[in-house]
Amino acid sequence: MDFAPTEEQRAARELAAEIFGDLSTHERLSALGTGTDAELWKALCAAGLPAAVEEIGLVGLVLLLEEQGRTTAQVPLAVTCAYGVLPVAVHGTAEQRDRLLPALREGTAVATGAFGSGVATARRTAHGWRLSGAFPAVPWLRAATHVLVPADVVVWAHEAGAGHEAEAAQGTGAGPAASAGLRAEPRCFLVDVHAAGTEAAGTEAAGTEADGTAADGVGAALVEAVETTAPWAAGRLTLDGAPAELLGGEGTHADVLGRARTVFAGLQAGVCRGSLDRVVHHTAVREQFGRPLSTHQGVLMRAADAHMDTEAIRVTAYEAAWRYDQGLPAAAHALTTAWWACEAGKRVVHSGQHLHGGIGADVEHPVHRHFLWGRQLDAYLGPAPALLAELGDELTGVAG
Repeated sequence: MDFAPTEEQRAARELAAEIFGDLSTHERLSALGTGTDAELWKALCAAGLPAAVEEIGLVGLVLLLEEQGRTTAQVPLAVTCAYGVLPVAVHGTAEQRDRLLPALREGTAVATGAFGSGVATARRTAHGWRLSGAFPAVPWLRAATHVLVPADVVVWAHEAGAGHEAEAAQGTGAGPAASAGLRAEPRCFLVDVHAAGTEAAGTEAAGTEADGTAADGVGAALVEAVETTAPWAAGRLTLDGAPAELLGGEGTHADVLGRARTVFAGLQAGVCRGSLDRVVHHTAVREQFGRPLSTHQGVLMRAADAHMDTEAIRVTAYEAAWRYDQGLPAAAHALTTAWWACEAGKRVVHSGQHLHGGIGADVEHPVHRHFLWGRQLDAYLGPAPALLAELGDELTGVAG
């Protein structure tokens, strides 16, 4: 294994560091509030960084996100790449790649994913695929034009032999689909939020088919603003027969999920590094008993532990990303880095706040922003015990 970045990856990281350093300042973030930094996003896209991900690979993306995490920049880089650029490039058809990738590369389209809080129900109707389900908090949903949604497709018993995918039963699971007992792994569907509309579907004027889909093919995606621990411009997504297109096939869901875990672990590595950088500066200039805080053994040990935790997140993220780029099995490695990002990331941001003393509790201080991002990423990727249980199943070959 060789995690040394290529010349292209180093150049992309250096460019990202320059842009984030210039625009994602404490003053601008304080004025921005909880929204997306449109100016910074425009600068990143003008520099070609989202488009470069196809060339620099997952390792390169992790390097970019480390720089974002250092400055806690409020842009949808992670979600657009993890749930848009990479899935379409890897699993999309030639037509989907030609139609979707140009806007995603330019940043005029923003993708996100409804992963981590259940799955939707997919129905194949005369009007195409329709999705129904609710997701309580989708990151950067308020800025998104497209949402990648995992959904269950159930095969009817009398159609299973013919290989047809049919509608899925909802609610308690009653009905023909439930009696069939044949459920495939979740598939990935791309929902165009604007094409689906933002009004609730299923009005009386439209009428409904027997499967609950609006008779004239109308469906909707309802987006409601949700405030999360970190300012991720999140939203609650409710799908009511929303039109969608299938992306990829069997194995796509697992691949997207593993890559996304690696991506957000890389972001957490940057958040932790940014918190630790602030600790180094603070303890070097702040004095107690006539000498810098950094010379006290207790401070040194706590900071050293935080450094080792940060390195564990970073190295495991590099390994998982490298394996994906090389086409090697990486599911267990993605789970490993996600666990480190949850468990160790939480420790690091707590240490960063603690080592700042009283000012660490000040919500206006920059280190508090790293604390919020660290806790948000812990919640989004975890919980850590569930990741360990899934890792155990993966290593022992137990079916999920």
